[in-house]
Parts: sequence; structure tokens; C-alpha cells
Amino acid sequence: MARLLRGLPERLVKVRLPPMVLGTPGAAHTDRVKDVGSLTRYDETAVTTDWQKKLTPEQFYIMREKGTEQPFTGIYLNNRDPGMYHCVYCNAPLFRSEKKYNSGTGWPSFSEAFGACGTDECNANILRHPDTSLGSTSTEVICKQCDVGHVFDDGPRPSGQRFCINSVSLT
Repeated sequence: MARLLRGLPERLVKVRLPPMVLGTPGAAHTDRVKDVGSLTRYDETAVTTDWQKKLTPEQFYIMREKGTEQPFTGIYLNNRDPGMYHCVYCNAPLFRSEKKYNSGTGWPSFSEAFGACGTDECNANILRHPDTSLGSTSTEVICKQCDVGHVFDDGPRPSGQRFCINSVSLT
């Protein structure tokens, strides 16, 4: 309890705690609560460095800095080989080649994520997040650990989805 209280801002907590909890043995007192920061700490620099070690500068820009590759330039845009498309960083399976189609947009497009069953994506390795970075609302699609592209509601039937994915995010 004392650790939890120490993490709260002083203006929110002025508690009289038993002497053994916050310090001076033997005397009851009210101590100022010291800000100890987040209970879950990680070194953001180390995380960024790990990404930079594993990815090319272009992959890092697209996957970590929310960039996008130029349309009609991606290595998987016209790829027709059968198989599975995986996340380039964590190797999670994301899309089956059978769900890939030519949307004419300039990026590899898929009608359904691997592991999805219709609209149920709980077993898929993707997550959806709202994206308003370009002034309009769209839905960003990310690997459960990494960024990969966007999804739109103008795809082919039966799903009606168009997963528009950066080639550099895939392997």
C-alpha cells in the first residue's frame, strides 16, 4: 500500500501512515509523498535501439515513425507467389497470399487478416487503431507488436475490407 501511495502526486495523497511504513521508527507522523514515477519502467532508448538493429532505416521509418512507402514501389505489390506474409520484425503471420488482390492503390492489399474468421479478428495477429494523422479518420492496422499499414471498408466481398500494407513491413 505504501508503494502505491508513494506513486501518487502529493496533492492527491496526504495520509497518516504507521511509522514503520514511511520511515522514522517510533514516531507517528505525516510524510510527504515522494513521486517514484511509473510502476512499469522500461528504457525507451533501449527499445528503439533494438528496433534500429533489426530493421533497415526505411523499415524503421515506416514501422516505428509512422511513415509510408511510396505507392507502386513495394517489393510485394505485384508478388503472386503462394504462401504467408509475416511481420518483418517479429515474424508473426499476418496475411495469406490467397487473400491478396490488386486494389490499384499502389500498396499490397489483402481482403482478410490471417486468423480472422469473418469480422472476428481475436485470433489474428493484427490490431486496429484510429488514425487522424492526415486530417481525416482512417484505421491503422498494426501487428500485435509492430506497425504495418491501414485498413479501409472498400475491399472485395465477402469481407469488404482492404488491408493496405507497406511492403517493407512484410516478409
